[in-house]
Amino acid sequence: MAIDRLDGRLLVLLAQEPRIGVLEASRRLGVARGTVQARLDRMQANGVIRGFGPQVDPAALGYPVTAFATLQIRQGQGPAVRTHLATVPEVLELHTTTGAGDMLCRLVARSNADLQRVIDRVVGFDGIERAATTIVMENPVPLRIVPLVEQASREN
Repeated sequence: MAIDRLDGRLLVLLAQEPRIGVLEASRRLGVARGTVQARLDRMQANGVIRGFGPQVDPAALGYPVTAFATLQIRQGQGPAVRTHLATVPEVLELHTTTGAGDMLCRLVARSNADLQRVIDRVVGFDGIERAATTIVMENPVPLRIVPLVEQASREN
């Protein structure tokens, strides 16, 4: 779905002030409340907006170690591996990939020693043949969406 400038301005406003109400957003954007609500509803229905929940920092919850694990899985075991990984709370994300591995996981742990426990739990499933893990040292560009929203809204 393409977004226009107003959609872009609304998304940037929500990213900068996630607790802003529809009425205040409409005031700041200079449009009717119904317009803001309709735009939000449309973007939500089309999957542009996936949620309104808080962004939680795993480190603040006691999980300061982040790692990425590239998994090689046994042929035909993808669905079972996905089900298994969904039971591991420290697996924050899972992507299927092309290239050297079949899946890429973002993991968190309480310490480097605890990371070994997490990895053991991840690979302790028959459908996973091998894992290669990389520990994150720092995150100089955290997940961000605003620059992409601004670019997409300028293109339409």
